[in-house]
Amino acid sequence: METSCIRQTLLPDTSQLFADYLYNFDRVSQFYGHSFSEPSGLDASARSVQFPEARRKGIVDALREQNGDSPALRKLAEAGTVAVVTGQQVGLFSGPAYTIFKALTAVKLAEHLSEQGTPAVAVFWLATEDHDLAEVDHAWVFNEHATPAKLSITNAVTNGGPVGNVSPAEIPIAELRSALGNLPFAEEVVSEVADAYRPGVGLGAAFRALLEKVLRGRGLLFLDPLAPGVRDIAADFLAEAAGRVPELVKALRQRNGQLTEAGYHAQVHIDEDTSLLFLIGEHKRLPLRWREGRFSARDHSYGAAELKQEASRLSPNALLRPVMQDYLLPTAAYIGGPSEIAYMAQAQVLYEKLLGRMPVIFPRNTFTLLDGRATKLLRRYKLSVPQVLDHQEKVKSAMAARLIPADLSQEFARLRSEVGGALEKLESGLKSFDPTLEAAARKSAAKMLFQLDKISQKTARETMRRDERASQDAAYLMDLIYPHRHLQERFYSIVPFLAKHGLDLPERLLGMTQLACPDHMVRTLA
Repeated sequence: METSCIRQTLLPDTSQLFADYLYNFDRVSQFYGHSFSEPSGLDASARSVQFPEARRKGIVDALREQNGDSPALRKLAEAGTVAVVTGQQVGLFSGPAYTIFKALTAVKLAEHLSEQGTPAVAVFWLATEDHDLAEVDHAWVFNEHATPAKLSITNAVTNGGPVGNVSPAEIPIAELRSALGNLPFAEEVVSEVADAYRPGVGLGAAFRALLEKVLRGRGLLFLDPLAPGVRDIAADFLAEAAGRVPELVKALRQRNGQLTEAGYHAQVHIDEDTSLLFLIGEHKRLPLRWREGRFSARDHSYGAAELKQEASRLSPNALLRPVMQDYLLPTAAYIGGPSEIAYMAQAQVLYEKLLGRMPVIFPRNTFTLLDGRATKLLRRYKLSVPQVLDHQEKVKSAMAARLIPADLSQEFARLRSEVGGALEKLESGLKSFDPTLEAAARKSAAKMLFQLDKISQKTARETMRRDERASQDAAYLMDLIYPHRHLQERFYSIVPFLAKHGLDLPERLLGMTQLACPDHMVRTLA
């Protein structure tokens, strides 16, 4: 298995906030609680967890209803045990592959903390409350040719309610089997997926069932915030947040200004009338607006005292949700990706006001998974993974340039060198003869070199056109590594990788998971 690492700053669309968080934490430390890269940060975060035993018992009982009894749950029930938490929207067929990478990072960090003397368990937060079905009603997979295929639930609607409760009448299992083509473990994987995603089963339950199958034996606990037992424990927290909305929103708006002044972006825009809360009822999740001292949701409004009486129906927005999560759990570390780390720079003010502590925000491991063919192609065309993360035509041109016969390549290089040298000599002579001619000569020289490069590029394209195999190679690399101009892990589900490499892939990935390196990892799988 070949390995390499790429700095996250070489990946497309890496924000400055995320880059500084990884590589220059001192620049962003004011926006976060602890540094993930310093062992003292983890230790301090674990020590700051003063979790009430009554709440611990309540959440353990609620988790037992969802998970059954287990060594991990019995461990969590013990005073002093902390949680390493991660989570994801409950998408079709596990959502993006990085869902699994998040879970494995959480498992690895929990094991590390336990080995260092701080008992810890890994918890996966199922984001069942989210109401944007369009974000989770589809999944992308590929076949043996790395050809992308989109699979969707076409007959499911939420009417704006939590997606975790959506129960599709039809699941695209047959389409999945067809889209995976002749991948070696397709039959086994399709069987596992079909057992998890059954008609009439909610997306939340199906998502969780597939993750349990994929991550079997790793001691991960799953938490569904829609479960009544969880909502009962969260009610007091949400009631307090509702009573402090003006104060909390003011702090968030100030934080957004601080981020902007520091040269960063605010991931979540904060309107003046935001309340940070939604109201769940009649299969809908309605945003609550704060206007003139009252909360409004469509045609109904509530005073703060009235809304506190509805606390069991409240649901947090993206910034309040992680704070509620860490009210419910003795969280020492949260595993997140770039967007979540950006959220946390804003949410930190909510943590300070509502909890008085903030866990370490630990970046999830990130992977690009290659097979033997992709690795050979990268070598053949002398390309690196970052060079493939570009427009397809540019990558094809780079590959085509490698296909020009050696004698032609040498001739182009010789000619360009000789012409360039002769033109420089001419410019020098003209400058001495008549300085007014120098600019004209420089312009003419640029045109000559441009035409020479143009001929070279046309030769490269013609070589590519003549070499059908090279064109197929370019398509394979792009579709596997940078499909539709997205990083592989953010685009494809984990399902095609399991179908290609086997159901033991997560165990192998756990062995590759790193806690000390924040870089993007490229791994070639046998």
